[in-house]
Amino acid sequence: MYDILIAGAGPAGMTAAVYAARKSLRTLLVSKNVGGQVLWSTGIDNYMGYQYIEGFELIQKFEDQVKKFPIEQSIGKEIVRLSRLDNRYEVILDSGERYESKTVIIATGKRPRQLNVPGEEALKGRGVTYCAVCDGPLFAGDRVAVIGGGNSALEAVDDMVKIAEHVFLVSLTQLTGDEILINKVNSAPNLTVFLRHEVLEITGSNRVENILLKNLESGDETTIDVGAVFIEIGLIPNSDIVRDVVKLNELNEIEASCSCETDVPGLFAAGDVTNIPDKQIVVAAGEGAKAALQAHRYLQRHYL
Repeated sequence: MYDILIAGAGPAGMTAAVYAARKSLRTLLVSKNVGGQVLWSTGIDNYMGYQYIEGFELIQKFEDQVKKFPIEQSIGKEIVRLSRLDNRYEVILDSGERYESKTVIIATGKRPRQLNVPGEEALKGRGVTYCAVCDGPLFAGDRVAVIGGGNSALEAVDDMVKIAEHVFLVSLTQLTGDEILINKVNSAPNLTVFLRHEVLEITGSNRVENILLKNLESGDETTIDVGAVFIEIGLIPNSDIVRDVVKLNELNEIEASCSCETDVPGLFAAGDVTNIPDKQIVVAAGEGAKAALQAHRYLQRHYL
């Protein structure tokens, strides 16, 4: 029986684990991998304390700090079922292992909706990125492509036209974002828009070098030289394990209070899997800390 079981080992989950351990709570950290979306960041220059750090390096520092505490870990495994049993929780892993805990923190994050085209997987972190806010400044002065037609893509374009040499916006459909954003980006002199085009391939030896597009109406193919591809076609919350347990919003994000509480007692949520408005590393880490502290207060009232 654990005091706290934490699902997810990204910034939110690992921070929660450290805070829980500092309260002398028996803690289990379960995750398919360590790092989550941060591993896809080419570089980070907005995490306080570091003027610039690679995503992998930052996660290594998180992991090293977790290892300094008596935190039990089950990495490389996923929770396939979570159930509430009276005043405790039971989780079943894909390995068949079962664990019980008095409280649970869901910090499973989000996964980007992918294009699933050749070259995308191989060039992740080498010019293929899913976060213009995170990685955009790293490609100042470059020619870049933004994929998508909604608000997230238009916001990425708005950021990049200010610092990039040229921006190519590629959308399968007509632009679907807010009219004010569409008008704003369309006035940029260094923007070329490809509507009704799909990305066939992303190529490059060690880094992104170009993308191959297909015109859906004519069938013509076009190759564009770019140094980065920002894929902004949406994110998918990793909330499946609690779909039938807690309240989700229309985006399938876990609805959590400012104290990281869900509508189920003893079940907390932190980071990008929740309905918090800003999906940033520093925000996720802060939410992880809040979730662990609130879980400790819950345990004090009911158990300790």
